[in-house]
Amino acid sequence: MEDNILISLTSVQWQDKEKSETELLTRAKCRREGESCVISYEDTQATGFEGSVTTIKVDSNKQASIIRKGTANSVLSLEMGKKHFCQYGTPYGILQIGVFTHDIKNTIDKDGRLYMKYTLDLNSSYLSDNEIILQIKNIEQ
Repeated sequence: MEDNILISLTSVQWQDKEKSETELLTRAKCRREGESCVISYEDTQATGFEGSVTTIKVDSNKQASIIRKGTANSVLSLEMGKKHFCQYGTPYGILQIGVFTHDIKNTIDKDGRLYMKYTLDLNSSYLSDNEIILQIKNIEQ
């Protein structure tokens, strides 16, 4: 079963000691796949990826993935305490980046929240520290 929801998605990025933060409020779909929660939303001009769909799949507090398909394509695999090499599509081509996950807190079933913290690198050179805070605002009946 798939539910229509409203989510608040806050993205925080630290790069060279400078912090940038963006917040997106959008409609999304939420469904269960076994023990996993899958949330997907259509990207817009506001996200910079208009014409793409982003899907966040989270399994407990240990694993998650962020997949973007459409005009921009990327796959980020997050697994607690591990580094994964992932493809990240940009308007200039595909990059292979390293993703090291520091924290995943999945309390979607309790209070509608998901928190992920990770570090990105390119060719083993530090790019940024990142946090994603997702909050389900309401569920439409």
